[in-house]
Amino acid sequence: MTQTAPNDLAHKARALLDLHTAPEILTLANVWDVVSAQVIAATGARALATASHSIASTFGYPDGENIPLDLHLDMVRRIVQAVDLPVSMDLEAGYGNPGETARRAIEIGVVGGNLEDGMRPLDEAVAAVEAVMAAGREAGIDFVLNARTDAVVRSGKDAPRSGVIDEAIHRGRAFLAAGAPVVFVPGLVAREEIQAVAEALGPRRLTVISVPGVSLPASELQALGVGRVSTGPFTQRVALTALQDAAAALLAGGALPTNTRPLN
Repeated sequence: MTQTAPNDLAHKARALLDLHTAPEILTLANVWDVVSAQVIAATGARALATASHSIASTFGYPDGENIPLDLHLDMVRRIVQAVDLPVSMDLEAGYGNPGETARRAIEIGVVGGNLEDGMRPLDEAVAAVEAVMAAGREAGIDFVLNARTDAVVRSGKDAPRSGVIDEAIHRGRAFLAAGAPVVFVPGLVAREEIQAVAEALGPRRLTVISVPGVSLPASELQALGVGRVSTGPFTQRVALTALQDAAAALLAGGALPTNTRPLN
């Protein structure tokens, strides 16, 4: 297995961290295999992030740590080796040992990652964050942990919205205090809620996901103080939608789209 040189790893980690604190929002189109990574890197992307849902789907597994960790890591390793950009990995909930999973990810050249709290007791979730950050320090890098709280996406439909947002802020602040540089709150799409969480966590500390047809444009998120926006499984769905539409048109007696480009 090819290893990334320690000084190169530290440089990429620092570059990824700097992208999160820059005035311009960091926009990440998530990738799931080598060719998707190469195609997105060629657009001028400054960093890449993997999507666990999409990688699992590629191999026929449902999301939620159902894909074996070794197989998951092998695909991420292939992505890291195929591009010359900082790569952040979706660590899911840490596969039962967040520190060890982060250590293994760093060994293959990953310099950042998402970690879900799954709404576990806060002390357990904070300990997981601390374990991942410790793995980065032991490797000599500024690991860019995008500490995710599921306070919004796991809230009940009848839960008072103000309480849900307060819980997201409470958990986010605890993760920042534990060393995570940024906090990911999926499910935030309303302008007022994004602004409230961004102001509570601090400038460029909040990351959100872009949901097709619902989310604000990246430029507006930047104005609200958001530091990062990613796409999760939606980039793969964009690709699969185009594939299915093209195949349906072809099977209906048509032809493939004329704007098809040789990207592989």
